[in-house]
Amino acid sequence: MDHKEPWDKDYKSRGRLWGGSARRLPDLPEGSLVLELGCGNGKTLASMISRPWKIMAIDISFQALRLCGPSKAERLAADVRYLPFKDGVFGALFAFHVTGHLFQEGRRMAASEACRVLEAGGKIFFAEFGMDDLRYGQGEEVEPGTFKRGSGILTHYFSTDEVKDLFSSLKVQSLEVHSWRMRVQGQDLPRSEVEAAFQKS
Repeated sequence: MDHKEPWDKDYKSRGRLWGGSARRLPDLPEGSLVLELGCGNGKTLASMISRPWKIMAIDISFQALRLCGPSKAERLAADVRYLPFKDGVFGALFAFHVTGHLFQEGRRMAASEACRVLEAGGKIFFAEFGMDDLRYGQGEEVEPGTFKRGSGILTHYFSTDEVKDLFSSLKVQSLEVHSWRMRVQGQDLPRSEVEAAFQKS
């Protein structure tokens, strides 16, 4: 399946899809070479560029990359399942809401590629929607826990065990479900994210 077309269409028709402030970023040494997987229109990237890091950001959508705006970060159109980088080059990877837009085999490929390009001692920071999220079940279920909505974009909802299994070759540093409530049309509804950090031996 071509995942690029639905994202290009969505960004072209709706512009900057993601706004607001990015999540709290970890402290990393000055000069760290970091890779953001699936940078979208640059929400997290905007927070990263104030850090003393060397940053590479990729996204499958050309339209998304165009919306990122000026940045000191290098940007590249690339598929997270086939990273165009040598083994063991990045000190840290950020995978925020990117693997959840793939089928199961694609998620495994993306996780394997992330581990491959991570240097020894390097860390992966991960976040995806959890199974208790208010949007779980919306759309057509195309695989267990994976739903396709009208735009053609997939969203998978994760358990902690599933995340741990994806990165089983790495050491778990933290793994938790972050839950909060969101007011939607007069109702308090649940949001849920699985957040994790892993380190390569």
